[in-house]
Amino acid sequence: MSASQRADLRRIHLVWGWGALALWTIGGLALEALHGFKVGWLLDADAETRRMLFRLAHAHGALTGLLNLAFGLTFAELGWGARGPARASRLLRGGTVLLAGGFLLGGVWIYDGDPGLGIVAAPVGGLLLCAAMALTARAALRRSPTRSQPQSSSDTTSTSSASMPKN
Repeated sequence: MSASQRADLRRIHLVWGWGALALWTIGGLALEALHGFKVGWLLDADAETRRMLFRLAHAHGALTGLLNLAFGLTFAELGWGARGPARASRLLRGGTVLLAGGFLLGGVWIYDGDPGLGIVAAPVGGLLLCAAMALTARAALRRSPTRSQPQSSSDTTSTSSASMPKN
């Protein structure tokens, strides 16, 4: 992966991460406002499923935003294969959309206490997210190609003593 591709991927995940945090923080504030104004659509007894799914969407959306930020800031330090970063990136972004989005859509339309059809996207998003994390963890276990070998202690001793003035 070239330096410009790494920079592009880093930027993509920083934008996705901060975007998801902003979006789901605003969503959380909207939930607080609905709760504060005692809106029946969210607080009635038959809306317990909706409340739970909206809280799950908010929590998972914010968490995946943080995961995107972490990925964007650390992926270049890991020992990836040829297509690893791009593959993990696509999986992470797909999981970001489908996991929180599935909870949100499942809560918009509820049927007799059951989530709406949109909930089907949540487990798919969870699987994508798990796959992205597994690929990233595997890359973390590999030796990074960008890191240089540390100097041995004898090299540092001889270098430091050679640079000192003799009295």
